[in-house]
Amino acid sequence: MARHLNGDDPEPEELVPAGLLAVPVRSGLAGDVLRLFRTALGVRTVVGFTSRRQLSAVLGAQQRSIVISEAAVRQMTAELGVAQLVVDPQLVAAPAVPLHSDSRHGWASLTQDNAAVRAA
Repeated sequence: MARHLNGDDPEPEELVPAGLLAVPVRSGLAGDVLRLFRTALGVRTVVGFTSRRQLSAVLGAQQRSIVISEAAVRQMTAELGVAQLVVDPQLVAAPAVPLHSDSRHGWASLTQDNAAVRAA
């Protein structure tokens, strides 16, 4: 569902079906599979874009995608336990780099090897 905005009001008026979405895919053993993401809180989600131009602006021109309905996206991801669909996200960041454990002191430390966030 896409959020329909009413004029200058930043809050959505109502949820409306998004229609066809450009959904990022990656190559799998049996063909293309939907690409899943995580929210800032770590919740698995799928993203869809209302245009390929928006998808390219966020994920890059090299990102492959398929155009399918919102209902199909939800049905395919529900079987995987993914209930959240984000339409037209504005930012997709690389995953955070895990900290290395320092067993001598019992705390995690950030090393120079993982100090910079790496692009996926």
